[in-house]
Amino acid sequence: MLAGGAFAVGTSAYVVAGLLPEISAELGVTVSAAGQLTSAFALAYAVGAPVLATLLGRWERRNLLVAALLVAAAGNLLSALAPAYPLLFAGRILTALGAAAFTPAATHAATLLSPPERRGRAVAAVFTGITLSLVVGVPAGTFLGATLGYRGVFGVVAALCLVGAVGVRTLLPTVEAPAPVGLRERLAVAADRRVLTILGITVFGLMSVLTVYTYIAPLLAESAGVTGPLLGILLVVYGIGALVGNDLGGRLTDRFGSRRPLLMTIPVVALALATLPLTLTTPVGAAAALFVLGGGFVVNSPVQTRLIELAPNGSALVLSLNASAIYLGIGLAGLVGGGVVATLGVLALPPVGAALSVVSLGLLWLARRQEPGVAAVPDAPDGGTPGSGSVAA
Repeated sequence: MLAGGAFAVGTSAYVVAGLLPEISAELGVTVSAAGQLTSAFALAYAVGAPVLATLLGRWERRNLLVAALLVAAAGNLLSALAPAYPLLFAGRILTALGAAAFTPAATHAATLLSPPERRGRAVAAVFTGITLSLVVGVPAGTFLGATLGYRGVFGVVAALCLVGAVGVRTLLPTVEAPAPVGLRERLAVAADRRVLTILGITVFGLMSVLTVYTYIAPLLAESAGVTGPLLGILLVVYGIGALVGNDLGGRLTDRFGSRRPLLMTIPVVALALATLPLTLTTPVGAAAALFVLGGGFVVNSPVQTRLIELAPNGSALVLSLNASAIYLGIGLAGLVGGGVVATLGVLALPPVGAALSVVSLGLLWLARRQEPGVAAVPDAPDGGTPGSGSVAA
């Protein structure tokens, strides 16, 4: 059910990309203005995730998840009914706030409902829903947009969120909120250099891949002459790689811990980006490269598990910060990629992606240099355990 809810909010986030022509035509705005709906969603999510985690920290998790899905449903319904662009813009922000409350809470609930040896796979299960929203939800939304229009698509996504809310309320057990954490402790977690380093890996890792992937259609057209149905097949290959990588990341994390999967994955993605000028010259090479880049989803589980290890008593907060980092990376990737295409041309994207991956490699090296342990968040006096303030390995 958590994966299903993640699929609903993930589709809410990404489906706009395939509906830009319809939105532009019906509301009489430019495609560029329609594209700002994605930026509005990403920014509202990035700001909203940690703020909502703080404001709603005492809520029982199942009630929080249901409320988040209902807010996302309301935002999508407003998007469907909005008679003008400003109300559609507001609908995207409302949807983003629902998604920002849902995804970190769902990840946290998944770890609490699972034994320690299966927590990596539990995180991967939630992110399977988000990955499927890219592989299935967005193409389906684009297809339905041709017949139902963008309003109909938003209506369908609103219905998905409602179904998810009913399913979570009916089938998920109650999950108590974590022990309350004071403002000072929250700020200590957010300022901890080890936490910030891992969040930096999230931002630059996503930027390195998505700066290229966001503009993969014109890049493949120019480098390999790939268009039409073959382009769709290659995008599916990327999605399959993401599904495989996401599942593999959970299994590797459960078996080897949070560090080794990062050491195994980030250099491979960096190499794949660096060699794109060679591999993207043929459809077969492009398929192999896109599968490897999609496989970079391996890092989801180890990154989030590592954050929980660093701040076990502030896990809800660090997961919300990571959710913000994800959408910050998505938003910056679009800006950087657009600037590169406008100034240097589409063929300059792979070297820029490779350079960004070098930054993520540097942050990975820095994370290894930083002392292991926990960003010490003292256990709350009314709900914690003895030994408050001690560090855990």
